[in-house]
Amino acid sequence: MRRTLPLILTLLCCVFGALGAEHVTWSYRVAGDNTAAPQLEITAVIDPGFHLYAQDNPDGGGVPLSFNFKFDGCAVDGPVKADKAYTKAYDDILMVDEHYYTGTVKFTQKLRPAAASWSVKAEIGGQYCNDSGCYRVNELHTFKGTAPVTDAIKEEAKKLEEEKKEAADSAADAIAAMTDSLQASEGFMEPAADLSGVKAGNWYENCEAEIRAFEENPAQQGRSLWYIFIAGFIGGLIALVTPCVWPMIPMTVSFFLKSNKSHSKSITTAMVYGLSIIVIYVGLGLIVTALFGASALNELATSAGFNIAFFILLVIFAISFMGGFELTLPAKWSNKMDSKVDTTTGYLSIFFMAFTLCLVSFSCTGPIIGTLLVEAAATSNFISPAVGMAGFAIALALPFSVFAMFPTMLKSIPKSGGWMNTVKVVLGFLELALALKFLSVADLAYGWRLMDREVFIALWIVIFALLGMYLLGKITLPHDDKLEKIGVTRFMLAVISLSFAVYMIPGLWGAPLKSISAFAPPTYTQDFNLYTGDVHAQVDNFEEGMELGTKLGKPVLVDFSGYGCVNCRKMEAAVLTNPEIKASIDNDFVMVTLMVDDKKALPQPITVKEKDGQERTLRTYGDKWSYLQRTKFGANAQPYYVILDGDARPLNFAFPYEEDVPKFQKFLKTGLENYKNK
Repeated sequence: MRRTLPLILTLLCCVFGALGAEHVTWSYRVAGDNTAAPQLEITAVIDPGFHLYAQDNPDGGGVPLSFNFKFDGCAVDGPVKADKAYTKAYDDILMVDEHYYTGTVKFTQKLRPAAASWSVKAEIGGQYCNDSGCYRVNELHTFKGTAPVTDAIKEEAKKLEEEKKEAADSAADAIAAMTDSLQASEGFMEPAADLSGVKAGNWYENCEAEIRAFEENPAQQGRSLWYIFIAGFIGGLIALVTPCVWPMIPMTVSFFLKSNKSHSKSITTAMVYGLSIIVIYVGLGLIVTALFGASALNELATSAGFNIAFFILLVIFAISFMGGFELTLPAKWSNKMDSKVDTTTGYLSIFFMAFTLCLVSFSCTGPIIGTLLVEAAATSNFISPAVGMAGFAIALALPFSVFAMFPTMLKSIPKSGGWMNTVKVVLGFLELALALKFLSVADLAYGWRLMDREVFIALWIVIFALLGMYLLGKITLPHDDKLEKIGVTRFMLAVISLSFAVYMIPGLWGAPLKSISAFAPPTYTQDFNLYTGDVHAQVDNFEEGMELGTKLGKPVLVDFSGYGCVNCRKMEAAVLTNPEIKASIDNDFVMVTLMVDDKKALPQPITVKEKDGQERTLRTYGDKWSYLQRTKFGANAQPYYVILDGDARPLNFAFPYEEDVPKFQKFLKTGLENYKNK
């Protein structure tokens, strides 16, 4: 065990230390300024876990990197070149070879100066992705430099002027020829009114604050915190009936009663003991949050490295629960706390008694606490870990106080025995099933295809079938007592476990299995699937979608997506194809899908201003939808879902990439209710 505990602690450190950043950092410099051969250097520092698509990334993949330059007093000298080769890897979902960079990459553009002072306005586009989503590159930078006035520079200026004139004449001829050709063809129509510009009115007004208001709604937070508290309370009740805690209840209460002369004093001692347990566990929750922060915990929940580490931890905990080894903290820790009890007096002594209980019971409570902290990490509320620990501690401390108040009730509680080991083994089976969920998340992120949906379901069928056989006494594990007869409770639990295993069998052929849809991998990973059903957007244009929603009297569900967005495909397959979600989208909403990597050109380029005041040119519909997402909603990740009313105001918080069917159902339901109320 001395070797096992450091390994577990090391894994925990890796879990909480492996945080993925959210951005690609860009830097700019001019090399060779005031020379006849300057160079623009653009460096991208890509954070771990992210990849930036290369300039020649194939069609069907992520948005390729693009550099658009506007030259003043200089000209381009060759293409943009990277200082290292890109990585080439096949994507099973998009079915293309993707070209991307990781780490740090520097791009160089050579120039030919044609004036004593020159400038270059650079617009950089593209896409970078990580395990939880994709993000558009929208960089603007203006380079400025000087050049020596030489005969070569003067000659270059004349040459550049001639090239500009020739290019203008060629463009005019091409436009005239195209117009003549179109007018000569049948069905020629004048261009429609330009809907590609930023429309006046509130459809394009920024509404970040309104979306944040939904996220910060006290009622929403309250529901989340209540869920965490109840989950913690249930975890505490489960911990009570384990062999590490249950025998301690009569022993501790009897000690209180014997060491105090009056019954009221015993009750006070027990209350202090219970409060001490609560303080210790709530303190643990606060320490976890203070060290890593709520946002960091939330990022951990979607990190592939975290999911692998937690899978290993849960397997270790499951083996421990099943009797493979005893998971305990170093004996000197509990001995030290025990010695504090003898050397202190009063309430401080009682506090150290409670601390000793927490340390001694770690082999049973540790896995439950770890699972609870991860559940709390999935929320973005700063106090979630502390609230979860409060629920856990209250359930754990409650019996000590209650039995001290009513000591005669001690006679009615079940005696310690083999049934407590059965509780641990059952928890071991459940931990093993839950561990597969975390392995599945990592498998999806890395594209290993080891944990496809049918494999996951098959393993769950086996686990719950074996659990049912164990409860019926057909399987025995270490530390189990000989089972002479089966109680009614044990028999009913066996029936539930075996029935659940049978219920999952149709999932091997693609049945939705809504009760486990939040755990199982998405349906697209299944090789043999008899189930069909997908969701299609009614329109692919924001203005048309808003007009259609107003006409039909329905809220508009805007889906910011991308042709090369892997996580968008995952979301569509795992969540949007759920029958209830599909029915709600088809019947209650107007769905608009906006592809931020759509390369179709706008009728004419649009010049817009970013928040920092710099001008940008939108050339494609993808540019336009990306600009809309950034300026109106303050987001740059795909997939990204928002629900809007007829005035394009949000009706709920935005929903990013998260394969959680119940949560998305709630997202749609709340938006629809708010639309009807409004």
